[in-house]
Amino acid sequence: MIPYSDGIPARRFPIVNVSLIVANFAVFLFYELPNGEAAVNQASFYPCDVNNTCHLGIPWGVSWITSMFMHAGWDHILGNMLFLAIFGKNVEDAFGRLGYLVFYFAGGFAATVLQTSMTLLFGTASDSRILTFIGWFPVGIPAWIFLGLWFLYQFFEGNYALVHPDKTGGSGVAFFAHVGGFVFGVLVALVLSRAGRITANAAR
Repeated sequence: MIPYSDGIPARRFPIVNVSLIVANFAVFLFYELPNGEAAVNQASFYPCDVNNTCHLGIPWGVSWITSMFMHAGWDHILGNMLFLAIFGKNVEDAFGRLGYLVFYFAGGFAATVLQTSMTLLFGTASDSRILTFIGWFPVGIPAWIFLGLWFLYQFFEGNYALVHPDKTGGSGVAFFAHVGGFVFGVLVALVLSRAGRITANAAR
């Protein structure tokens, strides 16, 4: 399933969301593609660097940020940026520009924490590196169903990668980072909505 619209237009131009999309594409086009594997090796986040069992790339205190802008290939970045373009504009409306930027990086940190924890606890050394159409027919489905299916896919792919690291094809996708970011976003949204800081129609 590939999303193409959430049916909720932005109230104002989502400058932060657009800037993040541009930054992600810029890193991919001008840093990753020309430098290939060397760029990924240098700027990725390595969980093994946290417990000092390896020292790869830049220090993990910085690489948790740089890794947020790294992608495993065209399908990975196009999928991620499609999700960000469709849903990010409404989150920026709800949180405000500065709040959305803080939320984006806080989500990235939470994602890194979960990916690191799962890798160090259950993974192997090879696991250290770290978005609807149904067929061709556009179908309108409730957001909770779409996001629920997406979450389950990420969760099971992450578990499969841990159990069968030799069969993942070296995709380089940190599935548990997706899971961690998703859970963090849901929890923050619940807390803020119950506190009256955001409302269900704040993004309309």
